[in-house]
Amino acid sequence: MSFPLLTATAVLPAVGAIATAAVPAAKRTAAKWLALSFSLATLVLAVVVLVRFDPDGARYQLTESHAWIADFGVRYELGVDGIGVALIALTALLIPFIVLAGWHDADPLETGSRRWRPTQGFFALILAVEAMVILSFEATDVFLFYIFFEAMLIPMYFLIGGFGDRAHAHGEATAATQRSYAAVKFLLYNLAGGLIMLAAVIGLYVVAGTFSLSEIAEARANGSMEMATSTERWLFLGFFFAFAVKAPLWPLHTWLPNAMQESTAPVAVLITAVVDKVGTFAMLRFCLQLFPEASKWATPAVLVLAVISIIYGALLAVGQRDIKRLIAYASISHFGFIIMGIFAMTSQGQSGATLYMVNHGLSTAVLMLIAGFLISRRGSRLIADYGGVQKVAPVLAGTFLIGGLATLSLPGLAPFVSEFLVLVGTFTRYPVIGIIATFGIVLAALYTLVLYQRTMTGPVKPEVSAMPDLRVREIAVVAPLVVLLVFLGVYPKPLTDVVNPAVKHTMSDVQQKDPRPEVEAAK
Repeated sequence: MSFPLLTATAVLPAVGAIATAAVPAAKRTAAKWLALSFSLATLVLAVVVLVRFDPDGARYQLTESHAWIADFGVRYELGVDGIGVALIALTALLIPFIVLAGWHDADPLETGSRRWRPTQGFFALILAVEAMVILSFEATDVFLFYIFFEAMLIPMYFLIGGFGDRAHAHGEATAATQRSYAAVKFLLYNLAGGLIMLAAVIGLYVVAGTFSLSEIAEARANGSMEMATSTERWLFLGFFFAFAVKAPLWPLHTWLPNAMQESTAPVAVLITAVVDKVGTFAMLRFCLQLFPEASKWATPAVLVLAVISIIYGALLAVGQRDIKRLIAYASISHFGFIIMGIFAMTSQGQSGATLYMVNHGLSTAVLMLIAGFLISRRGSRLIADYGGVQKVAPVLAGTFLIGGLATLSLPGLAPFVSEFLVLVGTFTRYPVIGIIATFGIVLAALYTLVLYQRTMTGPVKPEVSAMPDLRVREIAVVAPLVVLLVFLGVYPKPLTDVVNPAVKHTMSDVQQKDPRPEVEAAK
């Protein structure tokens, strides 16, 4: 029996969460180092998964399958394709930086009456989320996926509501109320989506008699499973609704700005760079693979919603006064690009969407973490409270600029490649949608550069005149991410080689081929 590598990759952070939570309350520093050690060990296992994965091999590799709830046809089945491998690597990579960035975010305050949960709980919850997200990327049993898709809401709820941002202009009581509101809103929106998905999961079992992706695919191929058109469409809508909430797609997005605004910066990165990717990943793995005809039927409506997300999110980002809310609305716009690429039903669009998931995770992590360092120094999230920061903290300002330029997809940085592929892939099949979406790029340049101008340039405000530059720990957090943004922007081939074969399988599921170019290339 081969070593269960996928299980180990998910179990290790879960064990780390339990071990970290068990550290005595007085040993806060030990708990931090323990959490960091487990996150780094998980990263090592994720790298092993990446190395052992063969892009030219079987669709799902490193598979594990064991009977679990036999009476209901539920199995413990794991397997990864190129898309899952890329997102597992992203998750495992970001968690150590999230732990480092939040090193002091749950420390008790020396003054004031606010009571904080134990530091150990903060880091244990982060590791618990990592374990559930990785299992979501690995699960090839629909019911198993559903369990972890929903279970990750519990630690996220406590991270948002119990360890919120300390920078608040209206006092501790108001801050606690707004954190509770954001956490409850996050939970209710995602639970509503999950309950609808549960009905669809049960419906799928009634039709297919199994939860296994491989068995459903085999039944479709040999014609032993027939699904009525109306049934397939209803089941698709049940799955898609839950994924659209998680993604988040307009108009199901309203929980995200509140959650990111009230969270600490590392938790905000955990939300938008890690947890939300489960929604877009699941659209590729489950919606398109399980319900190919319904996916094509819904494509026009989904593309319209995606374009609305792109323009709406960018427009609202332009008008924000709060740094974190600006980044949240920018993320809504970016998720619109990802979903547009998925449902463009072209290989360029879906490859670009997958790359976008990875690259958006990197760029948002840089921008939000630097914003968090900035906010912790000044004690305010309001853009108007800053000015001239680049003169007193040039390294902080420089990395903030790189994160901003990556957000607007500057050529030479990783997000440019993915956004370009998404737009090309969309334009070849839906030119009007592609043209409208390009306005999101213009708006991205506007909100990013205006944010930088108002916070970093101009006269130095007295409140920031003594602001320290990035410390060694903070540089260690952002420097590797900046290097990756540049490397993948100049040389994305290692990532595309892993992703493209999986995209070909997805295109085959929906029986779509790329449109022929109107003008053939010269031979």
